[in-house]
Amino acid sequence: MNTSIPNSLFIHNRAKLAAQLPPKSIAVFTANEPMPRNGDEFYPFRQQSDFFYLTGINEENAFLLLAPDYPDETMREVLFIEPYDEVKATWQGEMLDARQATELSGIKAVKGSDAFWMTLNDFAYSGYGDTIFLNSYEYPKYECAVETIQQRFVKQVRERYPMHNYGRTAPILNALRMVKSQEEIDVMQQACDITSKAFRRCLATVRPGMYEYQVQAEIEYIFKQNNATGHAYAPIIAGGKNGCCLHYSKNQSLLNDGDLLLFDIGCELKNYASDLSRTIPINGKFTPRQKECYNAVLRVMKEITKLYRPGGCINEINETTYRLMEQEMIRLGLFTAEDVKKQNPEKPLYRKYLMHGMAHHIGLDVHDSIDKFKPFAPGMILSCEPGIYIREEGIGIRIENDLLITEGEPINLFEGLPTEIEEIESAMKI
Repeated sequence: MNTSIPNSLFIHNRAKLAAQLPPKSIAVFTANEPMPRNGDEFYPFRQQSDFFYLTGINEENAFLLLAPDYPDETMREVLFIEPYDEVKATWQGEMLDARQATELSGIKAVKGSDAFWMTLNDFAYSGYGDTIFLNSYEYPKYECAVETIQQRFVKQVRERYPMHNYGRTAPILNALRMVKSQEEIDVMQQACDITSKAFRRCLATVRPGMYEYQVQAEIEYIFKQNNATGHAYAPIIAGGKNGCCLHYSKNQSLLNDGDLLLFDIGCELKNYASDLSRTIPINGKFTPRQKECYNAVLRVMKEITKLYRPGGCINEINETTYRLMEQEMIRLGLFTAEDVKKQNPEKPLYRKYLMHGMAHHIGLDVHDSIDKFKPFAPGMILSCEPGIYIREEGIGIRIENDLLITEGEPINLFEGLPTEIEEIESAMKI
């Protein structure tokens, strides 16, 4: 199987970034580094998303230098990769060479990473690199106590060139990454197709008496059988009351007859994510109360899906969902219309049963680059995921699709996957 993406994508991505850099600017990027696990073990390597977006390279110890105004046109894009190390190749496998790096990235100038700093010196002092653009991860909700290699790299560059001007590539790349090219859409559709297969397998195999981790194993089997890298994020396989924990990930509990099972899963394919939520009855049959709650969420989902059009926005979707779900909660008897009139506006009653937003961008990251105030445009892919969480009843329900914004109606990348109660129960019949 071809695990790479045509390098035309990365060529176009670099051109779009370069076109937005001011005159006499250069932009520099570093690849991710291995993350230590324990002892002499490391977690599986995952490339920093912006670096992959611009290069298609999935290797550590690599750098990218872009200099759109540099007089030597052959050096306006330079990729630096780890020099060949016979010992490392013996122990860890073959290493990427310059020819392969060019095939993957479309960059013709490939050097060893040991030449990066000297080359950067030449560019920084050439008169064509007066402003240095540096990259950082600028997702608003991101917090991490561990300093990343990107953060250390920014410090290194600024210490070496204190008299230069500096710029940020994140605002440019965030805007570019929000609108997907056809190559990206194709990969993400494939990722959603694989995730759909995994969910269908669960419909056929879930039974009372299983453990959540056994269901996770069924999902991972399908992911790997279909050439996905693995999970795009920590999977949520939450039975019963566990479904009321929004980011539940222990996946260790017994699945009990009569409970619901909430899935929030998505495979990663060629570094691109998918994101699916579904809720099913563990024994294959919804109770009357579970049906009421499930259909309440599904009705709202169908309504807000209509808002995924050019010019729409995340805030509109959230506000509409909260208003509609409030009415559904009144019908479900969770509170009354009179209670709503008396509620503290700062603490609306619906927030007890629905605490999260309904939409986020999806791409190289499951919570992808974002400008929450930017109107929707064709090529954007976002989640649509209303839910309800009634702790006192042990009912947690979330239904989620990935929607591609088009000039007209949105395209559901999970089209055809069982969503209606009748479809789910029919697929689960023994």
